[in-house]
Amino acid sequence: MLSNTSKYAIRAMIYLSLNASGDLKIGIKKVSGDLNIPSPFLAKILQVLARHKLLSSTKGPNGGFGLSRDPGKITLHEIVTIIDGNDIFDKCLISMRSCNEEGIPCPVHARYEPIREEIRRLFMELTVGKLAQDIHSQDRIIAL
Repeated sequence: MLSNTSKYAIRAMIYLSLNASGDLKIGIKKVSGDLNIPSPFLAKILQVLARHKLLSSTKGPNGGFGLSRDPGKITLHEIVTIIDGNDIFDKCLISMRSCNEEGIPCPVHARYEPIREEIRRLFMELTVGKLAQDIHSQDRIIAL
């Protein structure tokens, strides 16, 4: 359901929450290597998140990225909306537009609407901080 771009953005935000603290910035090569995401692609994603004030960035040899806000206040909904827009939360499951655009819902609208609302609620409740905390507190290693 999520684009790879949104998945990479969420993973990078969790990674930075776990590894960058205070003034410490993590370089793009380190993040991309640890997460196995191509550096040029990840750099573009992180630049978008920095433009939206979720990340701070520093240029230069000791530069890199870090969170610019409390990870407990950055929701998955905010990240996905910045990267992909509201389509996952608003668009019809089988059509290219919203079910309400023409006033005639698609054949799966009634069945999918509660699921879409549950996904919206989940993404608005889950924060980068909560996910990082869950990963940190697990006995097993959770792959990002």
